[in-house]
Amino acid sequence: MSTGFFDGISRIAYEGPESTNPLAFRHYNPDEIVLGKRMEDHLRFAVAYWHSFAWEGGDPFGGQTFQRPWYPQDDMAQARLKADVAFEMFDILNAPFFCWHDADIRPEQGNYADNLARLEEITDYIAEKMIGSKTRLLWGTANMFSHRRWMSGAATNPDPDVFAFAAATVKSCMDATHKLDGANYVLWGGREGYETLLNTDLGSELDHMGRFLAMVVDYKHKIGFEGQILVEPKPQEPSKHQYDFDVATCIGFLRKYGLENEVKLNIEQGHAILAGHSFEHELALAASQDMLGSIDMNRNDYQSGWDTDQFPNNTPEVALAYYHVLKAGGFTTGGTNFDAKLRRQSLDPEDLIAAHVGGMDICARGLKAAAAMIEDGGLDAALGERYAGWQTPAAQQMLQSDLGAIAERVLREGINPAPRSGRQEILENYVNRFV
Repeated sequence: MSTGFFDGISRIAYEGPESTNPLAFRHYNPDEIVLGKRMEDHLRFAVAYWHSFAWEGGDPFGGQTFQRPWYPQDDMAQARLKADVAFEMFDILNAPFFCWHDADIRPEQGNYADNLARLEEITDYIAEKMIGSKTRLLWGTANMFSHRRWMSGAATNPDPDVFAFAAATVKSCMDATHKLDGANYVLWGGREGYETLLNTDLGSELDHMGRFLAMVVDYKHKIGFEGQILVEPKPQEPSKHQYDFDVATCIGFLRKYGLENEVKLNIEQGHAILAGHSFEHELALAASQDMLGSIDMNRNDYQSGWDTDQFPNNTPEVALAYYHVLKAGGFTTGGTNFDAKLRRQSLDPEDLIAAHVGGMDICARGLKAAAAMIEDGGLDAALGERYAGWQTPAAQQMLQSDLGAIAERVLREGINPAPRSGRQEILENYVNRFV
């Protein structure tokens, strides 16, 4: 039986680029073949439970603006209604995946035993709903940043009892993700960092965080969870400094603690911007190190300077992101999670659907542009030409040599290189042909 929340909104159909219907896909055609694969299977869209259903419209300067029939989110009847509405939306969008934190799907009980009981109850309910739905779980995760117990961190907390509570919480969320046949499990350490070094033993906190993640990997294998463990970089906010600052930092951390073969990265566009990078950079770096697992697709307002989690609307940015995803071989267990929320003035159910429709269309346009660039081969050809000198026997031999021998060769051969153009503007113009 329908909840009535989306009354009047039918399943979103593909109507093509000429459509002016705000509740129709203009570019996202799930069955369209791109580089030999269905578009839906390339993009693997997921709806973020927290922003779409749990978030109440607040910001740092004001509280709730949304009115939803499952508010207040403080009992299991409301949690079940929220799940009913969620699966109605998944059906309207024909969404293949969704993602959740434990705190999104069950009410906070203030203690571990009751949190566990409510999590098991609601995931049993969600499992029943999944029987009649195409929508699968892309990943689950634990919210270890909202409740006051996490104010000084979870795995990095100075209080070992908080570490223990965090370990138990992650175990419960991994069990729930496994029960729902999730494709991945994500850890994002919103409070795993510090506000001031005056009260922080940074070295110990990093070691504790490394040990915690090793326990997660061990438990994955113990229960036979075949999904990918992912960590999500973010430089700050809510903490002043977070230990998972960016892709490079996370890769270094994983290698230090011997986890580089077990854990990959879930990379968010907005977090990349906060770290002073582009999304393209973070994806390219992760791909170069075989660490690209999944993505959170959104955007920031470049004027505000904080993580605004808006739906994507910039085709060139998205195209370059998917270019690196496709060049890396595409998603395996990962996908495109819309870690994006409505503006707090966008109050209506129609706004929630339209936001996802627009985001899915932008991603589809970006994917097709990226595929066209790959098929055309222009960027590959330009890279090949620029680095061609490294393919010569002399260049390869130099890499096995030493500074003295190289210096002798420079003198002997009179090497005096002339700079060559990087052709950046030409390549930017090339990209613009496709987007």
